[in-house]
Amino acid sequence: MDKTQKTADFIDKNRHRNVKEVALELSKRHDLDAAFALRQIEGWQKLHDKVPSWAQCDQLIYPPRLALEQCSGEAAARYKAEVVRRLQAEGRLGINSMTDLTGGMGVDFSFLSPLFQRAAYVEQRPELVTAARHNFPLLHLSNATVTQADGIALLHTLDPADLLFIDPARRDEFGRKTVRLEDCEPHVTPLLPLLFEKCRVLMLKLSTMLDLHHTVDTLGCVAEAHIFASGGECKDLLLVCTAEPVSETKYFCANDTQSFAFTRREEAEALSPMADTIAGYLYEPNPAVMKAGAYKTVAQRHALQKLHPNTHLYCSSERHADFPGRVFRIDRVMGFSKKDLREITALGKANLTVRNFPATVAELRKKLKLGEGGDTFLFAATQADGRKILIVCRRP
Repeated sequence: MDKTQKTADFIDKNRHRNVKEVALELSKRHDLDAAFALRQIEGWQKLHDKVPSWAQCDQLIYPPRLALEQCSGEAAARYKAEVVRRLQAEGRLGINSMTDLTGGMGVDFSFLSPLFQRAAYVEQRPELVTAARHNFPLLHLSNATVTQADGIALLHTLDPADLLFIDPARRDEFGRKTVRLEDCEPHVTPLLPLLFEKCRVLMLKLSTMLDLHHTVDTLGCVAEAHIFASGGECKDLLLVCTAEPVSETKYFCANDTQSFAFTRREEAEALSPMADTIAGYLYEPNPAVMKAGAYKTVAQRHALQKLHPNTHLYCSSERHADFPGRVFRIDRVMGFSKKDLREITALGKANLTVRNFPATVAELRKKLKLGEGGDTFLFAATQADGRKILIVCRRP
């Protein structure tokens, strides 16, 4: 048996093992391509949860760790595909062709490309191009072409496409993370005239750490801004840009099961009354709604009362199951008297959250002598009159 086959067999038999144990064993194996075997086992394990449909294909090859860390998760990639499918159904985007100018590992490309007759993947790093050429046929992407090139340098000679997709690199030459639009590579703002010569719709995937509204204002061509959250945190910021004049950007806040859309004009004009009494049900917006800043709109749409202008928690006597976030039944509202603190400490453990409160979760958990977990949800917050309170809740 040759070295390549022995390495493949080793990968197949050990993909479920602890990576550190595998690395130790491979350090003593000179009959295998140890570096390749370790990378494949580690890559498969990372993708097993992040992109499960890819991990089902045993023959895929995985690039270095950084590419795995930077690639989209499957839920976020599927959401992008839903956005593209809707734009096509609305007649705002064609189905003939797409080009991904910053292909990376190709996860987003693999979910977007089947929606077009032709799809071009462009990437300048040779190890990612090699992986894409090997992986795409295994993923049944029969309409895909793979090109090794700098996508922006190629832009001048590129054939026009219905969709251009760009995921700018968010690390500088020293490997440090960057979040400002102008620090990303490529910096798309000065390229917009040329980009719109080459596409009908430009889709940008950006860091969720960006100042969203400032970015939208800076670009000036964003028809839709999408914030996608999963697992309790924002995963993707996706901007749909067009050459046609944009009178007002529509914001979409989505997670795995819910979606909420609004405009900044709606938010500016929305009314959000303060709660006189905190009782009934407590509402916590999902991270996408929080990132977009739909603080008053989400309250008005669901007839909720806000606890405080800067406490982004809401209450209502009725339960609204379609609320974009978590909903809890309020058991009681407490202060910080010695008696109240004894009652809280007696809980033993709770899921603790702080909102507009002068202490961190860790600091408050230590003060209350609470373990983590259980069926009780405890919110430390400031109410409209400035009083600091503890809201004890459970799932409805």
